[in-house]
Amino acid sequence: MEDNKNGREAQAQNEERRQRERAIAEELKRADEPEPPVDPTELAYFETELETLEFPATAAEVVATVGDHEIESADETYTVADLLPDTEVESFDSPAEVRARVQRPTVAEAMKRVVAAAAEHQSASFGASQRDGYERTLRELQAIDADDDDEGIRAIADWIIEHIHENEKLPGSRDVRREAAEFCRSNGYSVRNDEWLGI
Repeated sequence: MEDNKNGREAQAQNEERRQRERAIAEELKRADEPEPPVDPTELAYFETELETLEFPATAAEVVATVGDHEIESADETYTVADLLPDTEVESFDSPAEVRARVQRPTVAEAMKRVVAAAAEHQSASFGASQRDGYERTLRELQAIDADDDDEGIRAIADWIIEHIHENEKLPGSRDVRREAAEFCRSNGYSVRNDEWLGI
């Protein structure tokens, strides 16, 4: 690849794509997390419906194509449009990436709200690693308070959205982790220093 502006931008985009792929692979391999609340068979069927799309595809394209498709979790039924933002800002490199996003509906729904709030402010734009950091924090909260109706996920998503509206920019990933850790400790959940939220 040439060492010019276009070459460097292409390298940066390739690196962001590889980071997202690694994050998805890591998520799928992690055995210590609770099982996603959506039946894997249903997700496999959903993934075949995505084959009509050409990837990479934006979230808006996914919503336009399969937005009415219902995803049934243990607690509730969602449509894909409930879980993905109808925006060009987010994109997916493969059907597996869309599947990984919707398999935890509470996290996906919270991230949709955060992305929508960020879209309201031009200065609040996501980088791939920052978005992945937010999502991982929400997944960790889901693992910690799985029996409490995902109160932590809603509380931290609300905190991020409030920060965006007040400051017209996204809080740092580390700030989000710190806020999540404080939420856990103030609600009686222990967070060890060697864990993601142990900050």
